[in-house]
Amino acid sequence: MTSVLEEKNLGKLIMVGDRVLIKPRSAQEKTKSGLYLPPGVQEKEKIYTGYVVKSGPGYPIPAISDIDEPWKNTSEEVKYLPIQPQEGDLAVYIQKNGWDIVINKEKYIIVPQSAILMLIRDEGLFD
Repeated sequence: MTSVLEEKNLGKLIMVGDRVLIKPRSAQEKTKSGLYLPPGVQEKEKIYTGYVVKSGPGYPIPAISDIDEPWKNTSEEVKYLPIQPQEGDLAVYIQKNGWDIVINKEKYIIVPQSAILMLIRDEGLFD
């Protein structure tokens, strides 16, 4: 099942926890030797690639409270263990662990960091 959202600004989206929003790359229609692949072949693939659009803050770390030391400054803000994917990375991921979502008539995938097998980071990729 695919969820459909009508949100004009992707900057308003906030990913939660270790979730990553990926824009999938278009599937190859031909093999290296030039044979055209039927449409059902792409759906049977287990590993996909796509670009990271947004990523969550990471895994929350439980707050340690020092009740016995009242002079210490206590803060209630949540701290996170950051995740590796960054915006613009090319991710190689497992499709079966993801959720399909359509935003502004474009297909995206939400996957947990554990479904990402490899990242390719190229600083000059979008220059």
